[in-house]
Amino acid sequence: MICVRRARPGDAAAIGAVHVSAWRNTYAGVLPDDYLAGLSAVRHAAGYERAIADRRNGHAMFVAVASGPDAPPGRPEGGGDGGGAVVGFVSGGRGRRPGLCGEPVAGSGEVETLYLLDDYRDRGIGRRLMRAMAAHLAAVGCRSAVLWVLSDNPTRWFYQRLGGRAAAREVIRFAGRQVEQTAYLWDPINILLMATASAPER
Repeated sequence: MICVRRARPGDAAAIGAVHVSAWRNTYAGVLPDDYLAGLSAVRHAAGYERAIADRRNGHAMFVAVASGPDAPPGRPEGGGDGGGAVVGFVSGGRGRRPGLCGEPVAGSGEVETLYLLDDYRDRGIGRRLMRAMAAHLAAVGCRSAVLWVLSDNPTRWFYQRLGGRAAAREVIRFAGRQVEQTAYLWDPINILLMATASAPER
């Protein structure tokens, strides 16, 4: 069984492990091998523990937890309470960039991260996580939502399928090289809410 719930401080270690696994799989050949090899689940876990506790600017994190026959072997269990293993997560809050795409900061939201273990893709879990975040952003007053993703990310089609419109591009320096990232925009946010409404509950 897969459930989506609000992240808890005890989930941080599992979230850090998902982050590292997702980056190594998604960005192989896109980012330098030595950078990906040097990613630390422990270091990311510490950052995510702080992020889970941070509720400023409407910030929130949600996790997808697999239990029973769906649980992956050898993964840290969320919260350490035997309630299953974290296999994906999403985070976001009110927009971090005032005036992005012409939207006043008071009305914009941002999906900051969305990561999922490879074995759990194509099962509707990413869609359910996006649904949880879209509903949260709407509840804290966001009228639109944006998500930045590296333009060479092979899973960027997922955001297009959810109705995201490529609204901006920029080149940044990351991991020692110049990379382009694309902003996908849902304006109004109801576009994202409607696109994720049929997420399967299983």
